[in-house]
Amino acid sequence: MSVFKNVIVYRIEPTWVATLDQIEQALGTERFAPCSPSQERSAGWTEPRGQASGPLAESIGGQWLLEYMIESKTLPASVVRRKVEERAAQIEATTGRKPGKKEKKELKEDVTHELLPLAFTRHARVAVWIDSNARRLVVNVSNPARADEIVSSLVKLLDGFAVALINTQVEPAVAMSDWLSTQEPPAGFTIDRECELKATDDSKAVVRYAKHPLDIEEIKQHIADGKRPTRLALTWEDRVSFELTEGMQLRKIVFLEGTLDDAGGSGHGDTKEDDFDANAAIATGELGQLVPDLLEALGGEMQLGTAAPAEKAGPGSASAGAAGGPSDIDQLADESAPF
Repeated sequence: MSVFKNVIVYRIEPTWVATLDQIEQALGTERFAPCSPSQERSAGWTEPRGQASGPLAESIGGQWLLEYMIESKTLPASVVRRKVEERAAQIEATTGRKPGKKEKKELKEDVTHELLPLAFTRHARVAVWIDSNARRLVVNVSNPARADEIVSSLVKLLDGFAVALINTQVEPAVAMSDWLSTQEPPAGFTIDRECELKATDDSKAVVRYAKHPLDIEEIKQHIADGKRPTRLALTWEDRVSFELTEGMQLRKIVFLEGTLDDAGGSGHGDTKEDDFDANAAIATGELGQLVPDLLEALGGEMQLGTAAPAEKAGPGSASAGAAGGPSDIDQLADESAPF
C-alpha cells in the first residue's frame, strides 16, 4: 500500500472558505503540462487518481486530496562539460584565442539547449491534503523548498488562502530530550529504536542509533552533555510508526497492520479506484488522529499569528505564504504520489 511517507503540516488561516468546485476551477488554471523539447522544468496540478482529464480535486470521506506534478530534464554534467570543452577548443583552433568566462557560459547555455530534447525526464508527484474541518494542510514532501513551492501555488490560485507552519508550545527537540532522558513518552506513544542527536557547540558532533534500544545510560549522558535530539522514531497507538524531527516534520510514516484491519481489508480493492479510496481513507483517518495527539504531547499548538522563538521555526519560513523557490532538480525523485 502506497501512502503518505514524509509530511509537513500547516495551519490554514481561519477566515479562508472555499468549496471543492472552487478549488477545482482554480487549480485548472495551472494544470500540469509536460516539458516542451527545449524546456528544463514544468510544474502544475494533476489528477490525484492518475486519470487523464479527471478531477484535480477529490473528496474522500470529506477530506480534499490534490496532487502537484513536477517534471524536469536532467543532463549529465560530464556530457555538457565535454561538449563545451570541445567547442572552446574549436574556437581556439580557428581564432587563436581561448574563450573567456562569459563566452564559456554562453557555450554552456547553447549546449544545454541543444541537448535538452535528448535529456532524461524525471517526475515527482506530490500529494496534498486539505482538511477543511480541522483547518490543516498536509503536504507529502520532505524538502521544505518544494513544500514552499507548492504552498505558494495554492496561495496564488486560491482566493484568501493563507497558511503558517504549525509550531508547538514545547519545542520538539526539548520534548524528545525529556522523553529519552526519562523513558516516559507521552500517553499513546512508544519510543522505537532509532534516533539522532547533535551537539550544539562548535564540534557539531552527531550520534546516530539505528535498530538499537534507546533506554540506555549512554543516550542520557549525551543529552546531559548538551546534545539535542534532531529526530526520534515513535509509534502511535500501535497503529502508525514515524520519525519526529526537530523541525516538526513527520518522516518514514508506516501504517501498521491494525489500520488495515479496521479499514476492512488489505488496502487493495478490486480496482484501482477502490485502492485509491481505501488508501486515502486510511491515511487521512489515521493522521487526522495522530497529529492532534502529537500536538497535545508537545504542549499544544501555538495560536496562528503568535510569534515563535527563532529556534522553533521549523522547516521553511515561519509563514508559508511567502514564495519559495523550487528544490534542486536532482532531488526530484524524493517524493511520489501516496495513493
